[in-house]
Parts: sequence; C-alpha cells; structure tokens
Amino acid sequence: MNHFALFDLPPELDIDLAILKANFLKLQQQYHPDKATDKNQAMIKSSEINQAFKILSQVDSRAGYLLSLRKEDHHLDQSISDFEFLQSALEIREQLDEAATTEQLHSLKHEVQQWIDSLVREFKIDFDDEDWAEARDTVRKLRFFQKVMNDIDKAEDRLLDDEDFSLDDDF
Repeated sequence: MNHFALFDLPPELDIDLAILKANFLKLQQQYHPDKATDKNQAMIKSSEINQAFKILSQVDSRAGYLLSLRKEDHHLDQSISDFEFLQSALEIREQLDEAATTEQLHSLKHEVQQWIDSLVREFKIDFDDEDWAEARDTVRKLRFFQKVMNDIDKAEDRLLDDEDFSLDDDF
C-alpha cells in the first residue's frame, strides 16, 4: 500500500505532521503484536507502519518517496555535482565543526532550515514541472541538509550534556 494512503494523507510534499503522527499511533494500536491473534503478521504490519512513518516524517525522504511513486527515484544515491552547492555545504560543515556554543548551533540551525525551506520550494516546482533530473538533484541536497540538521541536534545534545556534567556530581 502507498504510504500516504496508509496514513490517509494526500500524496504531497506538504503534509500535516500532526495528522501523520495521530494516524501512526492509531495504526500502531490497531496492529500491536500483543493485541493480535496472528502475532507474526502483526509484527510485519507494525514494521511496515514504522517504516512508512519514518519515510513520511522527514521532508527529504518524503520527497524521495514521491519520486518513487512516479518511478523517477533512480540514481538518488549519486553524488551532488553542483560546485557552488558543494562549496556552501563545506562551509556549513566547517561551521558545525567549529561551533562551541549553543548560540552558534542555533544560528547554524536557522541557516540550515532556510536552505531546507528553499530546497522544498525548488522541489515542488521541479516535481510539478516533471523536471525529474532537477527534482532528484534537489532530493540529494535535501538529504545532505537533513543530515546536517541531525548532526546539529546531536551537537546540541553533547553541549547540553557537557554543561550538565560536573565533577562534583555524585555517581
């Protein structure tokens, strides 16, 4: 079954994440292995629900999935060849490596979110125009920035852990 149909959502890049989560929780309750007579089948269905939720909950994987529905998702694992983009990406990575405060990370997160928002707009245009090569290129870029966003979150967690750690703490 189509992931969008599974969660009763339109097959679009812009979806209501609150509805996605609510429908995910309903389906997980419905197909929970502890409530099923056929536990193996329920585990398979629950796994499919989890995978579909994971794909639709992130804009980069949702965009890639939309391409797969059109059979236009080939070569998404290719490298990005846009030199200007790669230069900007390198600068962002360097900023992340050098970030030493939560303020620097918040600022970087804001910049990365602006990139993501811009790429989302670009993907919608490419998808609507059926410019599949550009849409695939945009998905690759979205994947890069989603990974950077995840790395920023991890860096924030590490900084917060370091701030909370004290040698005076009792173990």
